[in-house]
Amino acid sequence: MDKELKTSLSVIVPVYNEEHLVEESLRRLLALPDSDLLERVQVVVVDDCSTDSTREVLQRLSAELSAVNPKMEWIFHCHEKNRGKGGAIGTALESVAGEICIIHDADLEYHPKDILRMIPLFLQEGADAVYGSRFAAHEYRRVLMFRHELGNRFLTFLSNLISNLNLTDMETCYKAVRTSLLKSIPLRSSDFRIEPELTIKLAKRSARVFEIPINYSGRTYQEGKKINWIDGLKALWAILRFGWSDDIYTQDRYGRKMLARLHRAHRFNAWLAETIQPYVGQNVLEIGAGGGRVTVKLIPRKTYFATDVNPLHIELMRHLKEDKPYLSVDYLDLNDIGSFAADHPPFDTIICLDVIEHLDDDGLAMQNMTELLEAGGRAIVLVPHMPSFYGTLDRVLGHRRRYSKDSLRRLAESAGLKAEKILLFNRASSIPWWVNAKLLRRKSFGFLQIFMLNLLTPLLKRVDRYLPLPALSLIAILRK
Repeated sequence: MDKELKTSLSVIVPVYNEEHLVEESLRRLLALPDSDLLERVQVVVVDDCSTDSTREVLQRLSAELSAVNPKMEWIFHCHEKNRGKGGAIGTALESVAGEICIIHDADLEYHPKDILRMIPLFLQEGADAVYGSRFAAHEYRRVLMFRHELGNRFLTFLSNLISNLNLTDMETCYKAVRTSLLKSIPLRSSDFRIEPELTIKLAKRSARVFEIPINYSGRTYQEGKKINWIDGLKALWAILRFGWSDDIYTQDRYGRKMLARLHRAHRFNAWLAETIQPYVGQNVLEIGAGGGRVTVKLIPRKTYFATDVNPLHIELMRHLKEDKPYLSVDYLDLNDIGSFAADHPPFDTIICLDVIEHLDDDGLAMQNMTELLEAGGRAIVLVPHMPSFYGTLDRVLGHRRRYSKDSLRRLAESAGLKAEKILLFNRASSIPWWVNAKLLRRKSFGFLQIFMLNLLTPLLKRVDRYLPLPALSLIAILRK
């Protein structure tokens, strides 16, 4: 099998009071390294402060299993206080190193052979997540408890309603996810509520989710099944809570958490795209495309290069391009264009929205845009307006500066770009920004504020030019 068609897998095993079953459950995982698709398998076991003899069993297995297969790494953690399934998963994620991560319960209800059927979807179909469904059509399945299945199907229905996915089994334990994606999602649930939380957040991150039928040997309550109707009520609340929440990014140097909230203003993004549309040509380079919030509203074009420095955004946009032959996705640092692919066409348009204010050297960034443009080509540059408005929100977003019309024009001219127009954009948001960033010194946007901005955008874009307020942003149309 070709090198590029192999991957590595991490298996997270949360364990609580499974002294009689955990050994057999872990030994079943020994079949995984036999797969030609897996270069390496890592198993991270977390004992969630069991009160029976589970810890003693795991201590005995830790040395024994580690010597079985050199392709397989075993890591064991023990909680001194019970933290629930979500807490055990959080502990395990700190040790996870495989490219793909899956959760495996220690109660023998699931069969690791089904994990091997999930791996090809990551390698061949570009999956971000693969769910193993206990209810999808299969060659055979064990008959389950009717009322328990009915509850699962009801919760799946509600989750689908919120997430707009069409899963058949949201509550399944077997959720395989790309590790880089999983680690970038903040998981807040400490118990079984992690199932709807992860599902809804994957949907909000526009993940490519697949589903396959799996075998399932469900336990009865007499046999030790732990989940009950109270967990069902908690899951119902979690669906409502995480359906409303936009807490879908861990905070990082790219400011994704704040940007994710801004990206939910879909109508506002459409207004921005509509404003720059008349100046966009057919051979386009977009710098700092993010998750494609404006890209999707400007394509198709003859050629369109969407670029970013954030690897997660690049990965997301690569899924976007699969059925768009004119779309290319690449890494581009505007202060170091030597890293950009050399085999690009001459660009008649460069779109650079909310980028240069983040950079150490905005003059170099402008010069590099000039170099990438063909003669007579246009650069469309959006920057924050009004230096006097600089405040706490700018610092959180990583803004190094705000611009005036004159400073932006001088910056462009020093790089060989002539300002054809400098448009004033989004006057309506200037007062809320000033109140939040300067007066209240807040460090995040309120969800309700973004909701209202999105709701009112159809009205705002019609009256914006008539408002006697300073614009929050400038859009420069620059000609080489």
